[in-house]
Amino acid sequence: MDTYTFATSKQVDFPVCVKINHLEGKQTPVLFSTLLRHPEIRHIGSVQNPNSELYVTAQIWAESKPIGVHSQTPHMFFKNTRTWNRWLELPVSIKDCPITTQIAVTVWDLSPLPLNGSLDHAVPFGGTTITLFDDEGVLRKGRQKCKLYRKRSADGAYPSTTPHVPRPRRRRKDEGPPTSFPEEEELKQLEDLFRKHEMNEIPQNDWLDQLVFQKVGRLAREVDDKARKGAAVRQAERRKAIAANGESNDQTDGAEVDLDEEERFTLHIDLPRFDFPIVFEDFSYEAPKLMRDFQSANPATGPNAKPSPEVRYGPGIAAGNMVVDDEDYPVVKMFDPEQFQKENPCEQKHRRLVRSDRNAYFDADQKPNAKVRDELNEILAYGPTQELTTAEKETLWVFRRHLSKDKRALTKVVKATDWNSPHEVKQMNDLIPKWAEIDIDSALELLGPDFDNAVVRGYAVERLRKAEDDELQLYLLQLVQALKFERYDEDEEGFPDTSLAKFLIERAAINFKLGNYLHWFLMVECDDRGPDTNAANRKLFAKVEYHFMLQLENQNPEQRRMLKRQGEMVAVLSKISKEIRFGRDSRPHKIEKLKKYLADPKNELIKVDPPLPLPLDPSIEVSGIFPEDSNVFKSSLSPLLLHFKIASADVPDDAPSSPLKSQKLAEQPRFSVIFKTGDDLRQDQLVVQIISLMDRLLLRENLDLKLTPYRILATSPQAGAIQFIPSTPLSAVSSQYKGSVLAFLKKEHADSSGPLGVRKDVMDTYIRSCAGYCVITYILGVGDRHLDNLLLSSSGNFFHIDFGFILGRDPKPFAPLIKLCKEMVEGLGGTTSPQYAQFKQYCFTAFTTLRKSSPLVLNLFSLMVQSSVQDVRMVEEQMGGFGGAVAKVRERFHLDVTEEEAVRLLDQVLADSVNAVFGVVIDRLHELVQNWRA
Repeated sequence: MDTYTFATSKQVDFPVCVKINHLEGKQTPVLFSTLLRHPEIRHIGSVQNPNSELYVTAQIWAESKPIGVHSQTPHMFFKNTRTWNRWLELPVSIKDCPITTQIAVTVWDLSPLPLNGSLDHAVPFGGTTITLFDDEGVLRKGRQKCKLYRKRSADGAYPSTTPHVPRPRRRRKDEGPPTSFPEEEELKQLEDLFRKHEMNEIPQNDWLDQLVFQKVGRLAREVDDKARKGAAVRQAERRKAIAANGESNDQTDGAEVDLDEEERFTLHIDLPRFDFPIVFEDFSYEAPKLMRDFQSANPATGPNAKPSPEVRYGPGIAAGNMVVDDEDYPVVKMFDPEQFQKENPCEQKHRRLVRSDRNAYFDADQKPNAKVRDELNEILAYGPTQELTTAEKETLWVFRRHLSKDKRALTKVVKATDWNSPHEVKQMNDLIPKWAEIDIDSALELLGPDFDNAVVRGYAVERLRKAEDDELQLYLLQLVQALKFERYDEDEEGFPDTSLAKFLIERAAINFKLGNYLHWFLMVECDDRGPDTNAANRKLFAKVEYHFMLQLENQNPEQRRMLKRQGEMVAVLSKISKEIRFGRDSRPHKIEKLKKYLADPKNELIKVDPPLPLPLDPSIEVSGIFPEDSNVFKSSLSPLLLHFKIASADVPDDAPSSPLKSQKLAEQPRFSVIFKTGDDLRQDQLVVQIISLMDRLLLRENLDLKLTPYRILATSPQAGAIQFIPSTPLSAVSSQYKGSVLAFLKKEHADSSGPLGVRKDVMDTYIRSCAGYCVITYILGVGDRHLDNLLLSSSGNFFHIDFGFILGRDPKPFAPLIKLCKEMVEGLGGTTSPQYAQFKQYCFTAFTTLRKSSPLVLNLFSLMVQSSVQDVRMVEEQMGGFGGAVAKVRERFHLDVTEEEAVRLLDQVLADSVNAVFGVVIDRLHELVQNWRA
């Protein structure tokens, strides 16, 4: 069975070819009266001999313009029929042809007396134009029958006046209805059957086919004779009408039409045949920045929104993709750059005059009054995604020196500055170093794609220098992506001292944990060669990695050697994972093979000496691996479960819920890791990083929701490692305990005096963790939630895994916004229990707490707009420009309403999720599919 049924035109790197077969038709003899009036006609080759020498040219046209030069058949001498049987190769590939591509084919006659004194002795015998793609966008193939328009060269305009299938002609007032013959309709049906017969869609039978061909040939000659007689009768009637009325309008055009109908010349050509249909695929160019900005906003509410101007084209120059209301004079919509202009040109000129050098220091000592102060406080409370109006920008600019004492105002004043004006740039460059120290979230905003001024970004980098290493590690993933937004001189050897790259290199060189993650983040970006990546960005990341290695060589060579050893260990694990994944053995045989590979001394995994910091968590030093305890998960990618021997672990004593602490207290301390290839883990890495950040923000407000932000690290675009947390999926809990989470918790922590018969601290952990993950997955728009990616540990920690769909994307229809299934609610004692009320209270508190830190979360997502994270990239493309992912997260925070209204909205979402019926159906279908696969 074939793996596909069609191909796209972009996949066909083959030149456009056309085979000129033969010409059919009977030429009407020229009257002697016509020869007397025009004696030069007698010297034309076709007039002297009905089988005279003719040659054919073919040329590609698109959008009413020729593409490339024409190709020509050789001069040939014909005996009985005009047959060429020659292939013409045109200088254009099929993959480069637009949807409006046409092949203009002209048959040329010879004349010793060229027209208009031309040196070319060729005169058109007839022409025809055939489109390369049919009306459904499918490439034409096989034999084609084209009507030849006498004494006219092929017209490549769109629409063409010489189409290979003539359009229905409008009748004149004195003309009767066209005569139709049953034989002609039958002949058209037979031609379609012949085409299928030629493509082997109809079985061939030689002796019967010969009889059919002869019969059809006689039928075609009869139809041609009847058509010529009908054309002659109509021509005679028309001449009588003209003579009686004395009219002469359209005489020339009418004569040409009558000549075409009377002679009925047909040119038979062949186009290349393919086994599958070739469907047209266009190349989509990136929209201009003005259009992207306009599309990202709501055009219906924009103050300067204008309708697209309409232009009526003249004949023959119409565009291809348009709405045609008149075939001859279509109306199309033109792109007008002023349509997407956000500001009024008059206001722009006014701003330049007000902010000129003459008035530069006029407002130096201005202070706002009470009314303006309230307006400024309202503006400063805007989120990072809020657009500023022209009036707000003017207010900020006038009081910029007064606002320099407020740390919140810098980002707003920077947005109000016209960075194309040298005068304003100079004033801001002098003012920014004197500004009050900004917060870390404002510094991240200034490193985003909207700010490219060196002084602004340098000031943000100086603020980052004051951040602790642990805090810097939380934002490192986004800071690496922010390197794309900086301007570097390609000829410069290193990086400027105020650049973000120089800062990251210096800090990572003195902190191994920071340097470990910086190294792997850079290596993944250097190896990413996907279709959506940029070669210039890969070159930039490679340059940063190179200078980072130089810094380590000069400052800490031991750290560089450890990173090299990490790379060697990851390379060995990747090789083993690929062999296990692509092997055709059964799962038990794969497990035995994995144990053999890990125990092989050549792989240097059974014993690691000296101990090596684990790339997934450099605070953990491993001295080897436990081959006998390794496993292969039951999955299409065959992930590996590896247990590393811990040589030393920096586990804080004040972290009772940390899974590492229990491992440290075990007899044989180990660190369990899932290593997999064939999957891009950068999206999961991003989500887990945001969960870790939100956990820190909640803990800062003394709200511990017992989250489990396990470690995850992408080691390449198609491989990575995940920390393994001993737990049980809710699907297994549902099947083993008949859907009762309480029974699962009571098995290990039963307490008759505790709530619902479970030990109090375990139930509290379950309530808090359920609330935390419900709120966080709602904010991030995590989708594809089913019972297999909802996990529960024996200590009551509930958490999510597998973040393949985020930002509101979900493969299942009608999925609830929050995954709050009946198993989770049953573990809380039902919707009427005190535990469920406590769960809702934790949800509301966590949501309001995270709303206060929404600028930080939004700024982190704004730095990821050009990343290769799958869903971020898809949302950006769907939204038509930068900022789509940020808008999705901002929508879930409900920043446009008050805190009380936001809590009510979240309460409604929780109620809808509990009562969602379709989610239960989806879970049951997913369970059936998994059981069927098993």
